[in-house]
Amino acid sequence: MMDRGLPEEEVLGLIQEMRDKDFRYDRLFSTMCTIPHPIAIRAHDIFVETNLGDPGLFPGVAEVEYRVVRMLGEMLGCPDAVGYVSTGGTESNIQAIRSARNASAIRDGNIVVPESAHFSFDKIGDLLRLEVRKARLDRNLKVDLGSVEELVDDRTVAMVGIAGSTEFGQVDPLPGLAEIALDRGCRLHVDAAFGGFVLPFLKADWRWDFRVEGVTTITVDPHKMGMSTIPAGGLLFRSLQDMKTLETETHYLTVAKQASLTGTRSGAAAAATYAVMMHMGMDGYRKLVGQCMDLTRRLVARAREIGVEPVIEPVLNVVALKVDDPAGVRAALMERDWHVSTTRSPRALRMIIMPHITAENIDLLIRDLDQVLRSAGAGA
Repeated sequence: MMDRGLPEEEVLGLIQEMRDKDFRYDRLFSTMCTIPHPIAIRAHDIFVETNLGDPGLFPGVAEVEYRVVRMLGEMLGCPDAVGYVSTGGTESNIQAIRSARNASAIRDGNIVVPESAHFSFDKIGDLLRLEVRKARLDRNLKVDLGSVEELVDDRTVAMVGIAGSTEFGQVDPLPGLAEIALDRGCRLHVDAAFGGFVLPFLKADWRWDFRVEGVTTITVDPHKMGMSTIPAGGLLFRSLQDMKTLETETHYLTVAKQASLTGTRSGAAAAATYAVMMHMGMDGYRKLVGQCMDLTRRLVARAREIGVEPVIEPVLNVVALKVDDPAGVRAALMERDWHVSTTRSPRALRMIIMPHITAENIDLLIRDLDQVLRSAGAGA
């Protein structure tokens, strides 16, 4: 740090120079985040200095968080759900598994997750000293229930199901997982970080949330398809007792106990989420999700026109395309300023159709993909 500071405009100029190095969202097909709704940005700014970690000093934003949790609970099939606004899916997943471990009193146990689980569960195994057992997937890339049953034992503190897998957008058979969980007396956590703001607004009635008996906790991220600002995650518990397993005494704050992982928490993220959910309503999200799914179908149709098939028919607005050498194709597309990603198994080219994606850019991307594949074929 310099002894004497710079003028405000000069500092802002430096900031803008660095911001200009970031890639534009309209070329990003690899991210599950998007440009926040304008009302979310305005609400974020209004509450930018508030701290949810000390709600006695900020009762207004504490009420905002309470209302967000109530709306999320209603959306996910349990109006009486409790929880809090987290920093995102990783924190929510950590806390969900931590609550299950604490409730079980098993300290050297295991968790059973699908092979498609987010990498946050590997972090969880390290942090909580739990063995992470990964169940195989079926041909549709859903977790195989038989594999889960083989892995669960009396040291299992939690099972995990995915509602909108990061790589393929697939939804695990949650009712079947719940039956196993109830039979084994085990908690079931649903990672719906992405799918939580998509599945409730599709025409098909997927049963994956708190309507399924046996689901104890759900991760859902408003800063993805919820159109809130970053970082705005959500962790919901079916019962207050489950959440209480996370409580720590906070001697010098305005509340006696705290269940969140972080102490200081941004009230701005909760306010942004409240504002956009109140403004959009269920109808607004149905329209938004419908538009993304229409574009998803467009991408698949255009890909088929150039002879490229999806790994599975898209369930959500996530597309994985079968191409030879996905990493090489990705690199070639990045040279053309298209930012896509790849999947692990099976290897494929992965694209997320977020609200910032347009039909025009889908057509341009497929045009360039066709050229890249033709060039690779000629080179071979």
